[in-house]
Amino acid sequence: MAELKGIVVPIVTPMNEDESINTEELRRQVDRQIEAGIHGIFPFGTNGEGYILSFSEKKLVLKTVIDQVNGRVPVYAGTGCISTKETIEQCKMAVDCGADILSVITPSFAKASQHELYVHYKTVAEAVPDAPIVLYNIPARTGNALAPETVAELAKIDNIIGAKDSSGDWDNLSAYIELTKGMDFGVLSGNDSLILKALKAGAKGAIAGCANVYPKNMVGIYENWAKGDLDAAQKCQDAVAPLRACFKYGNPNTVVKCAVNLLGYPVGKCRAPFNYLPDEGIAELQKTLDDDKAKGMC
Repeated sequence: MAELKGIVVPIVTPMNEDESINTEELRRQVDRQIEAGIHGIFPFGTNGEGYILSFSEKKLVLKTVIDQVNGRVPVYAGTGCISTKETIEQCKMAVDCGADILSVITPSFAKASQHELYVHYKTVAEAVPDAPIVLYNIPARTGNALAPETVAELAKIDNIIGAKDSSGDWDNLSAYIELTKGMDFGVLSGNDSLILKALKAGAKGAIAGCANVYPKNMVGIYENWAKGDLDAAQKCQDAVAPLRACFKYGNPNTVVKCAVNLLGYPVGKCRAPFNYLPDEGIAELQKTLDDDKAKGMC
């Protein structure tokens, strides 16, 4: 089983003007992240627009990432779908491609009970028994929240090795950590503002969207914490606040991808219709990047 550790980037999916996948730029982004010290690459997560990619596109992205990574860091694959049947199909595809870890988001749109969520994940885990699975909780996007008690029950299943919490609710994230202590299970922060706080409480790391913009800074949160330099870790943690403040201008995925473009990397826009930022937002984002560049963040 792969070890959950450090800062994992939910890497953006570069696209051409016609919204086709730009695999050449994807390879460059993989190398950029690894050279910055990132601990894992997570294609077609939320920041990778997995919600809007087709099955064949996900396969193309995953194969490209795995080939470019070439074993240097673990590769996570976002394989959750609305139905249990399709989730299993996606998981098997990712396993066949060589993904190291599967990230399975909760089903979305239709309301699910905790019993239904438990059965869903248990059935998926049994279908790919040799594949490590990380639960993914992001109720603001899916409409379904994984309760801490459900996570604790799912943690008893051998190949369910962790959970990413992107609820932004510290009580929920800390409950994941507390209820799974002593188990062979790791919790990852999915909220970039809570990474250091989560690490101090016992989390194993984070899946950090802002790493697409500032990989060295985000890695610095974990690396400085790991060596006991909490002041340096806090400095890295605090440094991400101005970028996150720009999220008020649009979808965070759109803001992050726009920021990567403004840094000079041609990753294209998010796929329509989720690709608009007002001129005011772009100007503020550019100012933030300029200020951060002056601080040595990029």
